[in-house]
Amino acid sequence: MITDRDLDAAHALLGRLREAIDEVIVGQKPVVDATLIALLCRGNLLLEGVPGLGKTLLVRALASALGLHFSRIQFTPDLMPADILGTNILTEDGGRRQFTYSPGPIFANVVLADEVNRATPKTQSALLEAMEEQTVTVGKTTYPLEAPFIVLATQNPIEMEGTYPLPEAQVDRFLFKVLIGYPSLEELVEITERNTEGGGLVLPAPVATAPEVLAAQAVVREIPIAEPLRQYVARLVFATHPTSEHAPKDVKAFVEYGASPRAAIAVILGAKAHALLAGEPNVRKADLEAVFRPALVHRVIRNFKGEAEGVSVAALLDQVWKETPVL
Repeated sequence: MITDRDLDAAHALLGRLREAIDEVIVGQKPVVDATLIALLCRGNLLLEGVPGLGKTLLVRALASALGLHFSRIQFTPDLMPADILGTNILTEDGGRRQFTYSPGPIFANVVLADEVNRATPKTQSALLEAMEEQTVTVGKTTYPLEAPFIVLATQNPIEMEGTYPLPEAQVDRFLFKVLIGYPSLEELVEITERNTEGGGLVLPAPVATAPEVLAAQAVVREIPIAEPLRQYVARLVFATHPTSEHAPKDVKAFVEYGASPRAAIAVILGAKAHALLAGEPNVRKADLEAVFRPALVHRVIRNFKGEAEGVSVAALLDQVWKETPVL
């Protein structure tokens, strides 16, 4: 059972993290909030946008503000799974040869998978176990990853040259997928000022500790959600399935596969974290609305007709939200 003191401590932690990130990142409040929510929910985040919009800088700012072990993996077509997970190497000790495990860069608290869709599917899949179970298996041995653990992956739009679309199984392991847009005119001016005057950008100092993050993660799971809202989330997810009686007509016409049960979990957990960000003691419909699209946009697969006619998943989700009532 959480107390007001627990809520206040978690909310204060988030305030410090947000202020620290704002020292580096101009605007992009929904993206920053999604990043903090993913951290609170013990989830992973997929950031998509064209090069130069600050995706990598956002992850570096978060890692610096947390003061935890940070690792950056630059994904390239020649990257191999062992380059991420580590491998057994032959060592000699006292005249005796033996294999010793050398950990890879996945062993960190905050892992930046930079341009993740530039690696081959074989290498992309090396992240699956770590993202879901927070363990790494090499040979016959399984190694736990230190908590808190989060993978923040950036990717270029799949239409760009030299990219490999992520497998559906891996995409489903991301709590949210966030599309990063261009800054406004005023934000662009401020970005140029920060990057071209004085000593340039300086990453924030640590404002959090691992125990504080773990405590905030525990608080999120204790935030209550009313049963009617829980039922509402289930109906929203069912409405993304073309065979469901709850599905709008466009979903039935243009969707091949609807969202998985992970989507419902992501919406509820994300809504709890969003409520904590807002300083609320329980989940509201507004919290569900804030996380509904980033939790499902990568989990709904269009059919051939939907792709051919250019129907966006975002538009389909908007229709699901509008046509699914709260009973």
